[in-house]
Amino acid sequence: MSQPLVTIICLCYNHECFLREALDSVLAQTYANLEVIIIDDCSTDSSPQIIQEYIAENPQLRYISTGQNQGNTKAFNFGWKKAKGEFIIDFATDDVLLPDRVEKQVNQFQKLGSNYGVVYSDAGYINEKSEHLYLHSSRFKAASDGDVFADVLGRYFICPPTMMMRRAVLEQLEGYDESLTYEDFDLWVRSARNWFYSYLPEVTTQRRIHPKNLSQQFYTSDGRMLRSTIKVCYKATDLIRTEQEKKALVSRLRYEARHAYFTGHFPETEQFLALLHRVTKPGPMYKILRFLNSRQIKLGFVRRLYYKLRY
Repeated sequence: MSQPLVTIICLCYNHECFLREALDSVLAQTYANLEVIIIDDCSTDSSPQIIQEYIAENPQLRYISTGQNQGNTKAFNFGWKKAKGEFIIDFATDDVLLPDRVEKQVNQFQKLGSNYGVVYSDAGYINEKSEHLYLHSSRFKAASDGDVFADVLGRYFICPPTMMMRRAVLEQLEGYDESLTYEDFDLWVRSARNWFYSYLPEVTTQRRIHPKNLSQQFYTSDGRMLRSTIKVCYKATDLIRTEQEKKALVSRLRYEARHAYFTGHFPETEQFLALLHRVTKPGPMYKILRFLNSRQIKLGFVRRLYYKLRY
């Protein structure tokens, strides 16, 4: 069976501490038919110099600079539109690919029908020193293969850097929504409506946890990421078809409303609660939450205590 071309889009922004390990992991792939595009989103550290070193030693690598800082969604869109691969990986250069990552995921795709658009896998989380922390599967249970639309609405279970996407998915969606601060949830919702997902129960990727991770700033930022989530939830209301999917969206809205409130994001909490009211009867608890939120009563210590006890 012929090897389809796979494009790895390496997105870099101020990753000088991790960049060499990331690029070495790309170059160490056992899969031969690769296109590698490195996109630097105007890093202000030594990342561009490190990339130039790798380009000089590995002329098969393609290098693109965005010219000015664009953010992840725009930078990735710029890259995949230049890509030629049948399958595409969005790879942040603070993470690490295991050597057989691409080979295993292509093999998985070749066992599946053409209606499967995404293969994702387990991942190992690492710290800034590349020390193992825990497995993704130890905290999040994967969905059954196939239609995962209700699952992605209702809960988090996909480790984003483990995804390999069929190019046709991105073409259908016209890439990431550039109005959003982060892309994962939106991609899952829009793609899972029309494409099946498959889980590979093996660790293919090391996801690095460090203070500058966008995911680490979800509830500590100025609310930009929450506002992106709100936009996606509004999109989802137009996509749901079944009672199960509606229940999943309600679960998501309740979760996001609670966390927005307990992190002091009062305007965003009101938007989640307003959409919840539009979708279903909110119930007594969420009526109380709306009252507390309208008075901007701060109860953040409740969330902090919960996580302290749980973890």
